[in-house]
Order: sequence, then C-alpha cells, then structure tokens
Amino acid sequence: MTALYMIIGTLVALGVLVTFHEFGHFWVARRCGVKVLRFSVGFGTPLLRWHDRQGTEFVVAAIPLGGYVKMLDEREGDVPPALAHQSFNRKPVGQRIAIVAAGPIANFLLAIVFFWALAMLGTQQVRPVIGAVEPGSLAATAGLQAGQEIIAVDGEPTNGWSAVNLQLVRRLGESGTLQVNVRDQGGSVERQHELVLDQWLRGADEPDPIQSLGLRPWRPAITPVLAQIDPKGPAAAAGLRSGDRLLALDGVALNDWQQVVDSVRSRADSKVQLRIEREGQVMEVPVTLAHRGEGKAAGGYLGAGVQGIEWPAEMLREVSYGPLEAVGQGLSRTWNMSVLTLESLKKMLFGELSVKNLSGPITIAKVAGASAQSGVGDFLNFLAYLSISLGVLNLLPIPVLDGGHLLFYLIEWARGRPLSDRVQGWGVQIGISLVVGVMLLALINDLGRL
Repeated sequence: MTALYMIIGTLVALGVLVTFHEFGHFWVARRCGVKVLRFSVGFGTPLLRWHDRQGTEFVVAAIPLGGYVKMLDEREGDVPPALAHQSFNRKPVGQRIAIVAAGPIANFLLAIVFFWALAMLGTQQVRPVIGAVEPGSLAATAGLQAGQEIIAVDGEPTNGWSAVNLQLVRRLGESGTLQVNVRDQGGSVERQHELVLDQWLRGADEPDPIQSLGLRPWRPAITPVLAQIDPKGPAAAAGLRSGDRLLALDGVALNDWQQVVDSVRSRADSKVQLRIEREGQVMEVPVTLAHRGEGKAAGGYLGAGVQGIEWPAEMLREVSYGPLEAVGQGLSRTWNMSVLTLESLKKMLFGELSVKNLSGPITIAKVAGASAQSGVGDFLNFLAYLSISLGVLNLLPIPVLDGGHLLFYLIEWARGRPLSDRVQGWGVQIGISLVVGVMLLALINDLGRL
C-alpha cells in the first residue's frame, strides 16, 4: 500500500506541477502571438495526443519526469514566410522575457493557491512547550526552562513546533545571536532569551535544529505497555507479546515509553535484559537488539510499539483563517519559503550547509507517498513546497534553465543586441554540466539515505 501511495503521489505531484509550469509558458506565448507547436507533459513515447483549433499538439508522454512547450522558432528549423511573425525569435526581447519567466511565476502562483487553501482548511498545531532542557546545552546556557512555551523565534511568531523548526533552519551554519521569546505555562509575561551561535551546525549532514539546541518538546507520558510487535523484530524473537508492561532495562526503571526509545536507540546490536510484567507475573527476558537506519538516524531497534494516546486539549491549538486573511498567509508563506530555498542554496555553495541535504527523485517520491498517505492537508503542503522549489531552481541563472534564458535576454536588452551564438553555446554546455552534476549528486544522496 505504501508503494502504491508513493507511485500515485509522485505521478500526481509531477503531473500537476509540470503541467502548471508549462501552461505558464504556453498561456503567455499565446498572448504574445507566438505559435505553439507542442505542449507535452512528460517525455518519450506519446500515450495520448490531440490538436486544438490553432494547430497545437497536446501530448501526454510515457516518462512523467518533466515536460516542455515547443514554439515556432527560426533557430530550430525552416519557418514559412507567412508564419515568420509568429516565431518566438522574432518577438521583442520584453515579450521573450515574459514568456520564459511565466513558467516559474506559475509555480509561485500555484504555491500561493495551495497555502491559501491550507490556511482556510486550518491545522491542529502542538503548542511548542519545552518538555526538557539538556544540561550544558545552548538552551540551558541561555536560561530556557522546561514548561516554557516558545512564542517567537527571531521575532517571527511560532504557533507550533513546525514553525519553530522552520525558523531555526534559517539559521543553520550561521554565527550570531538567536532570539527566542517564551512565556511560562499559564502565564502572560513574555521573556526574551538570547542563544549565541557559532557556525551552528555548519556542514552537518542531517541537522536536527531543535535537539541541537538542547530542547526536547513536551509530550504526554506514555506507559510502556506493548501494543504492536514486529513479527520479524528482536522483540518477537525474544518472546515479547502485546500487553507486556516493560518495568526495567538493564536494571534501570522504565516509567515512560520515551525512556525505552532513548535506551534502545543507544544500544544497537547489543544484548539487553528487560524486566517485564505479564498477567501479574514479573519475569526477566534477554533481548538482542538489532541495528536500523543510517547516519544520524541509525540506532538500536526493538521491533515493538505502544498504543498512542490522546493529547491534552490545552496542548493543542487550532489555526485557521478566513478567505481574505488566507490570501496574506499564502503570500507570506510562499515568499518565506522562496527566500529560505535561496538561502539554503547559497549556504550549500559556501559550505555552511552540507550538500548531503540536497534531495533527488527518490526522496521526492518517498515524501510524496508519505504525504499522500497522511491526508489532503499534508499532500497540499508538499505540493506547495515542491512547486516553490521548482520555481526557484528554474530561475537560477544557469543556461538550459529558464533563468539562464532570462540572463541571456536581459543582457540582450541591456546591450541592444544578443550575445553571439558561440558565447551562448559555451553557456549552454556549462549549464548542462552543472545541471547533470547536481542531479547526480542528489541521486547519490538519495541512494545513501536508502
């Protein structure tokens, strides 16, 4: 079922985003009087094709990894004299700029629509209340304490932990002062704490900003009574059953499921002694933990889980907006995510952020499947983020991308004449090399995460 969600989620995501991107080029080209020969979603063998009244061929192709709009252009073949005025290359440079920019702009507009819809649908946020502060951590040094609620980071309001994490991500690799505003639980007095950053998490492969500061979000205590057992995991092999109450691990008493998670994670491939209670009887059970995950996500694996519990109503917050307010939310979230994407690319370029954070098609497919399985809200959120990424990346001034074409046309507009074919050819070769190199790096990162 997970694989099915991944396939469907990926196809829907690429289909929607690519179609809208190419429609931006198509719509503006038509308004500028350019004849569009083909509008293709996907590459390779056409699966569906039809023509409209103006002779444009619409194609749905077999490989759904992109698309294109092919326009009449004298640089790509002979054009009948009667149609020369409809050639892309004959249009004023301003119109060519508008046509090329329309694709990325369409992606930003689509993201605004998705965020607008999400703002009206509303979300349930977990209040960012600190559950614990690690001794000696940046948070402890700054005076943050358990029970405080984070209400703003660097002046930006934080409705939930996702907003806190987003603001912290913006500071990765930086030095300086991080301002965190908090309020005591049940109180009204706001306090500001300053955390001193020094090349914070610079070059980290898999940064965890919240944990790195020494913060642990508050969560309700869960009694460690097993409810799910992986039939192929260590727990099943040791004879543990659903309903067993875990009392101690290697002699250390267990009162909360999080204690079990933390203890198991630090004991990969080791043998531990569990004291359990089963039907009123206490017994000792030896368990050989397995190893799971890669990199910082690696750790011990027990192969058991507990029943989830309801969060207290006072720890949850419903966040929703009316139609007009939601427009502002759509605009601000799209702007903020666009800036964050650009800042992240800059940090990767200067080594402040590890290039291992770059994701490729495998990761996109996995996230598409997971978000589709989680529900409409999560999938719309994923589509908005991916649409912004597509828009930003296409605007980078790299030949072969929309941004590279815009660069050439802006130079032509400033000079009064285009660059020579030879210079443009060199630019295209460099651009292809850069794009292929980045794609290979992203794919290598994806395979490493597997």
